Amino acid sequence: MDLRWSLKELYSSFESREFKGDFEKLNQDIENIKHWVDKNLKNTKHLSSKIEEYIHMLNNLLTLFSRLSNYASLTMSVDAKNEKAAEVDEKLDEKIAELTSPQVKFQKWLTTLDDLNKIIKSSPIIKEHEFFLKELKEKGKYLLSEKEEVLISKMKNTGSNAWTKLQNLLVSTLLVDIVIDGEEKHLPLPVIRNMAYESNKDLRKAAFDSELKAYKKLEESSAACLNGIKGEVQTLSKLRGFSSPLEKTLIDSRMDMETLDTMLKAMVESLPHFEKYYIRKAEVLGHKNGLPFYDIFAPMGNVNMQFTYGEAREYIVKNFSTFSRKLGDFANTAFEKGWIDAEPREGKRGGAFCSNLHVIKESRILTNFTGSFSNVTTLAHELGHGYHGACLTEVSYLNSDYPMPIAETASTFCETIIMNAAIKTASKEEAFTLLETNISDAGQVIVDIYSRFLFESELFERRKESSPSVKELKEMMLNAQKKAYGSGLDPEFLHPYMWINKPHYYYADSNFYNFPYAFGLLFSKGLYAEYLKRGAAFVEQYDKLLSITGKNNLYDIAKSAGVDIHSIDFWRSSLSLVIADIYKFIEMSKN
Repeated sequence: MDLRWSLKELYSSFESREFKGDFEKLNQDIENIKHWVDKNLKNTKHLSSKIEEYIHMLNNLLTLFSRLSNYASLTMSVDAKNEKAAEVDEKLDEKIAELTSPQVKFQKWLTTLDDLNKIIKSSPIIKEHEFFLKELKEKGKYLLSEKEEVLISKMKNTGSNAWTKLQNLLVSTLLVDIVIDGEEKHLPLPVIRNMAYESNKDLRKAAFDSELKAYKKLEESSAACLNGIKGEVQTLSKLRGFSSPLEKTLIDSRMDMETLDTMLKAMVESLPHFEKYYIRKAEVLGHKNGLPFYDIFAPMGNVNMQFTYGEAREYIVKNFSTFSRKLGDFANTAFEKGWIDAEPREGKRGGAFCSNLHVIKESRILTNFTGSFSNVTTLAHELGHGYHGACLTEVSYLNSDYPMPIAETASTFCETIIMNAAIKTASKEEAFTLLETNISDAGQVIVDIYSRFLFESELFERRKESSPSVKELKEMMLNAQKKAYGSGLDPEFLHPYMWINKPHYYYADSNFYNFPYAFGLLFSKGLYAEYLKRGAAFVEQYDKLLSITGKNNLYDIAKSAGVDIHSIDFWRSSLSLVIADIYKFIEMSKN
């Protein structure tokens, strides 16, 4: 079975007639929309027809851009040194910057319209894009002048975008020196990171030590990247009138502060329970001062659940199908048609992600598969993202863009399906292993995510005054981990370089890419509980919920499923499921 994805459905190569033709068409489409805006937005006559035409042009242009851009970025994600892909990606950044001017002009024009509700009712196409237009108008108050917005857009290509690319290149090409069975090896970072799940404790420790040592090679350059990006974000947030980068993130996430505060409060309440879990796991593994960071993912029990890639496919498809045939068929198609790149190798970025290709109604999934059960749940997680995209293929491109927090719902839901299926059919010893794995994964999304939120909050505060040094960044990360994990982790063995390891810190347009994971976990657990109550009758409502995520705010999306995300009881009820598992684990670990 091929462990590398196929991108030929986008283009056969950068030199192909199709790619070159589409690149040229993009140039023409951008010129057309710039000319159209200058010609048609001088007055407010024929409002409906003008808005319809703009929506049509923008949908087509962004769809084309996404095809070109995804081909370049997906190529680079598995081949960091691909010079042609990097060149094209840079040119596309420059091209999309040219769209800033017409978009700003349209947005500012839109804010002058007093009767938008009346216009929306006048046209089915405009009605279909009601949320997009109203959100655009509301965000218009944070716009700077057209000249400033265009300048910022262009400068970002030599600012934050350049820093992001540099960081990706540094991490993707980093080779880690490690001695295994007396043999010195030089392995890609993703391979080393995956060793955290190995059953051999000496290998886990060696991988951890080697990883930390390797980061020293790029700590200064990574700090420069991080400070450059966060400094730009801080400056632009202030210029546009946001109270903080967090406020901007919440607005972009279509999430209100009440929801975030309520969720975080419930998460903090749960931390003492997670602390007991980490302490007990440490005791079982023979540690007396809390759990060392290198053993956070250590498998528990004597069960070593290993899967070939083919077995992982069969397992996922079979269990997805218990929820719905549509979900199972989607996963099978992803494996069958080469939508997944699973092979770890030099030059390939670490971690995992899913890119939904709305233009061809497909997805592409990157993961680094080495056979662990955790790798299987990661595959399920990314396939969940892909399924979310599949539920949006019938809406326009503009209505397919959903915010970060809801993005983690379908992925976490699919993880839950796999985990619950595994526990149901497991032996007592296997059930113990899986239960612990489930809690460990939840700990990453609740406890570690909270530490990342604390770190990024502190980083933005300090960045107001100066650029934190490598020493300061490490201290900030350690302090955040201590506050989140409490005495659950051994203070002598924390991870001071998580700010290098996690790429999310380096996304200038997606700050605080941490709490969305917590939202996704807890919201999806609430939805899964609803599924258990309602059975097959819930499936259609679930698909419908995913299909409206591009044109609603989070509160209304949740409300459509009968959930109040302003109520702390909802978040507590979701967390109670994990807390119950923690005490079940503690009890089982004593037997």
